[in-house]
Amino acid sequence: GVCHIYVDSKVDIENAVSILDNAKVQRPTVCNALDTILIHSEKAPEILSAIEKKWGQKGNVEVHADERAFGMLTGDTKLVVKPATSDDWGQEFLSLTVAIKIVDSIDEAMAHIAQHGDHSEAILTHNKQNAERFLNEVDSAAVYVNASTRFTDGGQFGLGAEVAISTNKLHARGPMG
Repeated sequence: GVCHIYVDSKVDIENAVSILDNAKVQRPTVCNALDTILIHSEKAPEILSAIEKKWGQKGNVEVHADERAFGMLTGDTKLVVKPATSDDWGQEFLSLTVAIKIVDSIDEAMAHIAQHGDHSEAILTHNKQNAERFLNEVDSAAVYVNASTRFTDGGQFGLGAEVAISTNKLHARGPMG
């Protein structure tokens, strides 16, 4: 499955970058690692600058950026940045590669997730209405507010050893222990 994090316009930058780093870098080869970051256009310059600073120090993350995000990244760090292609959306990378797309609204973010997601999705926000809406309207195996997609794990959910994860649209969804 593909994991997304939507960074809303009402968000703490430092906290968001910490969560994004955990979701992508902690264990990039597992199924609950972050694949696509959707960033609200109002926060995109700040978030992208902070991400570039964080990941650019190490030079270990490859970013596939849409046209708007590509234009906001400075290239002054070791961060590897490539233009995103249509194949990047809905791609489970299982590596230190992440796709980044700038969106203009929560509606656009949720539409993208509806088309390309099914595993674990998160919203980073301080807007309670957007958080509630995201939780109620995003249809994936696991949905979070202000948390990493890395929490989708049988052990984290108290199920013991994880055997698999179900992304089916039936009642039994998420990690199976």
